[in-house]
Amino acid sequence: MTDDATAPAAHETLTIGLRRLDDGVPLPAYAHPGDAGADLVTRVDATIEPGERITVPTGVAIALPEGYAAFVHPRSGLAARHGLTIVNAPGTVDAGYRGEIAVTLLNTDPREPVVLHRGDRVAQLVIQRVERARFVEVAELPDSVRGTGGFGSSGGWRAAGGPAAASGAPTEAGGAATEAGAARTAAPAADTQAAR
Repeated sequence: MTDDATAPAAHETLTIGLRRLDDGVPLPAYAHPGDAGADLVTRVDATIEPGERITVPTGVAIALPEGYAAFVHPRSGLAARHGLTIVNAPGTVDAGYRGEIAVTLLNTDPREPVVLHRGDRVAQLVIQRVERARFVEVAELPDSVRGTGGFGSSGGWRAAGGPAAASGAPTEAGGAATEAGAARTAAPAADTQAAR
């Protein structure tokens, strides 16, 4: 078999209109060939205390083609080293939105603040094609292997041999505990209105 027979078809690059709202910060860019996310930076200095959330502007606005959306993802390095994540990850930028992209960051570290400087990379922007659905009400849904199994129905931590497995806690209770745990999550100290 020749190389031509196995090589994938050339991928056409999508062109997206972008308005720079701050001449002093870089445009979104891919760090490496093949990267899915283009880096977004903050255009303001910010200190995020433990448990605090803050919304930072990125200095760019985009015009996506119909049928596409952009998703704002956390940066893995910031998450691993500093516990910095995005509250509504992934944030969604719709095709019709023309305002500045902003990122609502959350410092999950219990002790150390996260200090950001203007121009620091804080998130990744992933562009994807999306479908628009028409929702039709029906009397019954078709059967599936999973059925109505929700939180914890696939086993999760219990299946991995974690503490739940050792305690003998029932799977259903594990699912309920997951929901309860999410409900008990403490609200961050600062309440910053999301720009997007």
